[in-house]
Amino acid sequence: MMRKSGSVAAVVAATALAVVPHADAEASFLLPDLRQAPVGCAGGHTGRPAACADWDVCLVADASAANGACVATGPARAVRLRFTTAEDNVGDGPLLLYAHRDSTARPTMTVRQAFQSGVDGSIPPGHAQAQRPIPTTAYYEPAATHEHWHLTDFTHFRLRSTDGTTLVTDRKNGFCLGDRYPVADARWLPGKPRGETSPAAVLAQALRGNTCAHHQPAALDVTLGISVGYGDDYRHTVDFQWLDVTEVPSGVYDVVSTVNPDRTLLEKSYDNNTSSLAVDIRWPRGARGPGGEILRPPVVEILRSCPGKPSCAARG
Repeated sequence: MMRKSGSVAAVVAATALAVVPHADAEASFLLPDLRQAPVGCAGGHTGRPAACADWDVCLVADASAANGACVATGPARAVRLRFTTAEDNVGDGPLLLYAHRDSTARPTMTVRQAFQSGVDGSIPPGHAQAQRPIPTTAYYEPAATHEHWHLTDFTHFRLRSTDGTTLVTDRKNGFCLGDRYPVADARWLPGKPRGETSPAAVLAQALRGNTCAHHQPAALDVTLGISVGYGDDYRHTVDFQWLDVTEVPSGVYDVVSTVNPDRTLLEKSYDNNTSSLAVDIRWPRGARGPGGEILRPPVVEILRSCPGKPSCAARG
């Protein structure tokens, strides 16, 4: 996704952040808390989740196109349920990730998670040289609208039946993380950046314009992150922000979105990492499935939204 211009150069020194092992981070550092926003809601929404309208049903003629143009009528090769996903940081400290590679001979970068210590951003003695690598990578996306570095496995979404069976998984490749919007309830968060010169504020200023080394395929270092009280969203019109429902039968399903699904990122809590949306998918003329040539899309109705819950379609 194209991001605003900006730089995160020298942020490491300005914010006085350390990279630390798991045990030390929990004991001494301010941890982020990633909250998965309601599915289909734009970042920073303040209304009812069930009323969020950042989703649609898209007939596409080219099933191989990551962001193929929607057509009004068929014949179509695929049907996509597109929706916005947004992730908030409501924790005590920023989510901050450093990606690095030693040379351009290596196509991907390794990633480390960094942590802020104390309100003043100081580093406790003995921790400045510690490191906490995480089992994910950053890669460069050369597509016309995504010429920057992406973090893998930050968020995943899927379509599940009411019995919990996964029918469709996403094809999202990665994310360029930055402070894209203020969280609606950010005023209640003590760790939200304040002023202009504090370590957290300096970091936030950089992350608001973070482009993840846009147009820099030869970059050796990239910084990604989300400050406390801010979030990052990807709109439903962006590449791979969809689930392919071409072969999904008529019925009621959960659209489930989860941030940090493998818990590779250390957080204050994982209880709010998943949100779900109950949808009713109905093919035209009472058909149980698409059946042959696709001329019209199924009708999709939002039944209810369940922020913070892994299931929504099944009642009780």
